[in-house]
Amino acid sequence: MQLAWLAAAVFIVSAGYGALLPVLPAWLAGLMPGANATEVGRHVGFLSGVYAAGVLLGAPLWGVVSDRVGRDRILIAGLVGYVGSLLLLLVPAMAGLWAIYALRATTGFFVAAVVPVVAALVAEHTPEELRARRFAWLGAMSLLGFLFGPGLSAVADWVGPWVADGAVSSALSARLVLVRSALLGGVMMLGLAGTLPASPAAGAAVQKQPVTSAQGLPGALLWLSGTVMFVLASFELGIVLQGQQQSGQSSRQAAIMLAECSLVMLGVNALLFFTSMLERISARILIAAGLIFAMLGLAVLDALPANHSGAWMYLGVSLTAAGTGLVLPVIAYLAAGASPPKLGAVMGGLAAAAGFGQTLGSAAGGWLFGTLAQRSFGWLTLPLVVMLLLLLARPRWLGALTHGRALQNSPE
Repeated sequence: MQLAWLAAAVFIVSAGYGALLPVLPAWLAGLMPGANATEVGRHVGFLSGVYAAGVLLGAPLWGVVSDRVGRDRILIAGLVGYVGSLLLLLVPAMAGLWAIYALRATTGFFVAAVVPVVAALVAEHTPEELRARRFAWLGAMSLLGFLFGPGLSAVADWVGPWVADGAVSSALSARLVLVRSALLGGVMMLGLAGTLPASPAAGAAVQKQPVTSAQGLPGALLWLSGTVMFVLASFELGIVLQGQQQSGQSSRQAAIMLAECSLVMLGVNALLFFTSMLERISARILIAAGLIFAMLGLAVLDALPANHSGAWMYLGVSLTAAGTGLVLPVIAYLAAGASPPKLGAVMGGLAAAAGFGQTLGSAAGGWLFGTLAQRSFGWLTLPLVVMLLLLLARPRWLGALTHGRALQNSPE
């Protein structure tokens, strides 16, 4: 029951982000009379960036504090702030562009108290032999949330005429999405308040702690996490903004594309869950395979004409999603090997690296796909190529991580 509520919390905050993204361009266009698609696209990218910047600033702070005062308190505080920041967006005085910027950054800041703390709780209370499966489950819940999020937008379009007794405006759709996201967050607050496991006493030390992956070589995990999130954020934003620029393509079609990404990534997580690949195959091999898949997908998309929308496009999207969806769970699984007194700091640092990559990726994607009307995804292969070359040129870079896992799993 505890694990179900923790996974549900990850699901809800992920759904809240995914729900607002498809309606964001139309909502901003209504708030910016006379603005063209280029200006709107730039602000969509920057708003995604400030959300990720909030995660970047909050994750290490919440992680360290959770190690000292207890993870249960920090998790509830994060959900309270998440719900409050969403509800404030419904206040008319807060509907201006710069107020939206501030509140999206605030939402990201409080989400940073949810996702890494949940990961730390699961790692802290899970036996080693079950950890891989539970982390794969957490990853699946995050992806399911992002998949479910655009569904909230579709529900808003369906319920809107009943509420407004007429045509649905972009502002009404956005408000309905925010209300539903806030209500779901409130349910998570109540559920977790009654089921959270008690945190170990602050400063409790484990006498025999093996040298683990996250303790021995955190730089590899941070670089990989930031790079993959940079690519993923730019890629998903490019899907949204290209859909806005192409005639006849609606926000619903962009939502379908984002849903495809989530479904493929969910399938990869299911594969890791049911086959125990995380425990049986070297982390270096899995990460290298994921990077190659993502590069192949981007190459397929880059080779297509600008207005192409056939099966090859869906293949490119699927390969890119499969590649990134393979790398991220491996990173989280390796980071879970940190000693319990430092789990919050490790998970917070990992979330901060992901937030930094997402911030840069959103800003770069908003500028290239929005301001410059860029239609090529090929430039996103460059950071992936750098990571792959680093893996090939320095085998010990991830070899140390795998070795740390082997020490943990040995009977000695």
